[in-house]
Amino acid sequence: MTEDGRQGTETLGTQSPVIRHSNPFHPERNPSPMLEIGDRAPQFSLPNQDDQTISLSDFAGQWLVLYFYPKDDTPGCTKEACDFSDTREDFSGLNAVVIGVSVDDTSSHRAFIGKYNLGINLLSDPEKITHSTYGAWGLKKNYGKEYEGTIRSTFIISPEGEIAAIWRGVRVRSKTKSGESKHADKVREKLTQLQAS
Repeated sequence: MTEDGRQGTETLGTQSPVIRHSNPFHPERNPSPMLEIGDRAPQFSLPNQDDQTISLSDFAGQWLVLYFYPKDDTPGCTKEACDFSDTREDFSGLNAVVIGVSVDDTSSHRAFIGKYNLGINLLSDPEKITHSTYGAWGLKKNYGKEYEGTIRSTFIISPEGEIAAIWRGVRVRSKTKSGESKHADKVREKLTQLQAS
């Protein structure tokens, strides 16, 4: 899978049903409508890097930052994971948990976490069902070519289980006049604003 994250916007698409998939909930057979702020967050239960099942219901009463990324141990995804991991105590102070999701298997997640000493859970979604329900799988453009892949996306889910903020086509880091802007910092700032409102 091509790892990117360099583009600030992504072209989303819907796919026609593909008979070869036996799973009726596979994203190519049953694309999900785009989530909006205020919607109920779709339920999920996925294995983490330790093969333990993690579900949305585990975080009832807490804020959850759920981010989707293309592939373990690739440049943009490594920066994003490290940025979230390095600020996990700041998120914890806001009663928030950060979790990453990709289509990589759990052994890949273990190696990725071990290599960079990451302090966050990474969930495995090889069937792309959770990606699909959150609108994080679809058509992308890179260097003029279209292909299906992970739409780098981040969601803040409220303690009540509602979508409180959405970023799609995320740029992990952006250059600014004052230096470099990190997506993880923007998410933390938004979470602070949401809790103050």
